[in-house]
Amino acid sequence: MTLTGKVALVAGAKGGLGTQVTRAFLDAGARVAGVSRSIAASDFPSGEFAPIPADLTRSAEARRVVEECIEKFGRIDALVHVMGGFAGGSRVDETDDATVDQMLDLNYRAAFFMTRAVLPHMRKQGSGRILVVASRQGVEPGAMVAAYSASKAAAVALVHCIALENKDAGITANSVLPGTMETPGNRGANLVQPSQVAALLVHLASDVASQITGAAIPVYGSQL
Repeated sequence: MTLTGKVALVAGAKGGLGTQVTRAFLDAGARVAGVSRSIAASDFPSGEFAPIPADLTRSAEARRVVEECIEKFGRIDALVHVMGGFAGGSRVDETDDATVDQMLDLNYRAAFFMTRAVLPHMRKQGSGRILVVASRQGVEPGAMVAAYSASKAAAVALVHCIALENKDAGITANSVLPGTMETPGNRGANLVQPSQVAALLVHLASDVASQITGAAIPVYGSQL
């Protein structure tokens, strides 16, 4: 799968999944602007990589990131939103306001701010891919994770709305729903490999996936 000539803006470019996604897009030939609270060129040594440190839970920061990416690379062909966070272990009646706000900020508002900032540019150029990593919990909520599940469900709904609103603008929008993934802090049997999620995102960003839109794609592996 080649992304030669494409520009990908990866939001959440560092971390267990973000690092693999950024490397997969670079390996596929894309030029990548990688966003994280703390990120540097040395994190991904490549002439095709540009780091943009930012706090994407702030709408002004999201707009700045998009502007810097376009200034650097001239366009954005794919927004790959990998950023997110998890909190759980409490019933709804035990969940405090801070946890609710944190989950909405990390899993929904940041995705909303980034998609809102990038869409006008994609509509102007007549093409684009919106890709958001949500979670299985966004469509199959569980006990003791209400704030997390609700925030991921909001992200899935956001992406579907974007697909409907831009179906005639050359823009596709899809969410990916991993099960529990293997990360440096999460080891064990039957876990989804981040490399599989990264490969799917590369495929969805490519020209051969131009008719895939409005989908919420499960990646459950043996957790099915």
